[in-house]
Amino acid sequence: MSTDIRSHTWTLPGLEVTEVTLPVPLDHADPASVRLELFARIYADPEGTDRPYLVYLQGGPGSEAPRSVGPDSPPWLVRALREHRVIMLDQRGTGRSTPVGPDVALPEGAIDGAATLREATPAEQAQYLTHFRADAIVADAELLREHLGVDTWSLLGQSFGGFTTLRYLSAAAASVETALFTGGIPSLGPDMESVYRTTWEGMAARSERHWARFPGDRDRMRVLVDRAEAGRLRLPGGQQVGVERLRRIGMLLGRSQGQEQLHYLLGLDPDSPAFAHDLAGALPFGGRNPIYAVIHESCWADGTVTDWAAERAMPGSVREDPTLLAGEHMHRELFTEDPELQVWAEAAELLAQHPWPRLYDEDALRAADVPGAAAVYYDDAYVPREYSMATAALLPRLRTWVTSEYEHGGLRSSGQVVLDHLLDLAKGRREA
Repeated sequence: MSTDIRSHTWTLPGLEVTEVTLPVPLDHADPASVRLELFARIYADPEGTDRPYLVYLQGGPGSEAPRSVGPDSPPWLVRALREHRVIMLDQRGTGRSTPVGPDVALPEGAIDGAATLREATPAEQAQYLTHFRADAIVADAELLREHLGVDTWSLLGQSFGGFTTLRYLSAAAASVETALFTGGIPSLGPDMESVYRTTWEGMAARSERHWARFPGDRDRMRVLVDRAEAGRLRLPGGQQVGVERLRRIGMLLGRSQGQEQLHYLLGLDPDSPAFAHDLAGALPFGGRNPIYAVIHESCWADGTVTDWAAERAMPGSVREDPTLLAGEHMHRELFTEDPELQVWAEAAELLAQHPWPRLYDEDALRAADVPGAAAVYYDDAYVPREYSMATAALLPRLRTWVTSEYEHGGLRSSGQVVLDHLLDLAKGRREA
């Protein structure tokens, strides 16, 4: 694996694109640690190549940054480019940064005797994956900032990217010009179960609203549950889907137009190829982005052991009624049902017992002299409003915009509206 810094600039219609790759340590606490590659694309208006930087921090965890094919892709980019150059950072483990995968070549010396994670022991896999949380992502970003030769830059964090932004303000607030959050202000401290109980209650309420709007859908869901219980619900290629995995189609209910998408899915003949393929597309967690499944709960772990918190927090009423759908709730069975995730099953169990260190420092957040703005979605399916507001109150210069107009993905679904509102709010050009 190269340890050289590489850069290349090319153009798209209306965009200048610079690609940067630089080495970063696997373990930032160890100066002798082996190096990963960190990749980022910098998009600029050809008339604005000297504008300040805005770093986009992607949701997930475990997903690469968007790939733009023009100034309005993603839709909010054209608004951002009016005032900034936009850095799309592939967080470690994703995209063209050194990816996490069972057969990806490991950096030489990362794990003695193993060329890939598939060849490593579950304990070695788990230890390697402890280095892919928000604290490491922020440390990587700081090395990129230093490479680009700027003292400060602004941050735009979507969902998990907002968690990473909060870590940035805890660890390196002096490097941040402005902090923008969209659906991603986490709770602080070790009480993960309360957050998951809240999201379970929210998903139960969303389920009931859906069944009330589309009464026949609940019966269709019961048919699918019966098939799953009998081992007869399968994806293309024959992969079996159990009840708990099936109910995660509730993820659709946390999106804009999600009720309509769920209704259309349930309306398909469950024996049809269309249903099998569309069900596969609707299910969260999979082999393409294994970090999302394997260390998903760790993004909420602020100094605690996760111990399958979403499973432990599931209310009895939800457990007894599989038509009360789930959302972003990890479950053990996934690692036996999905062949692409089976390689991670034992490591996931070990990581569920790992004592994760704290990510956030309340004193540092209270002292963070950084202007910012946050879109807090009133009925967010994944990041509950009440916890977001409690954490936002710690940041002295953060202005919050609580809105019921958009779901969790409002940054994208709104076109330019959410980002325009946040930029104006942070700069004092409008009221919340």
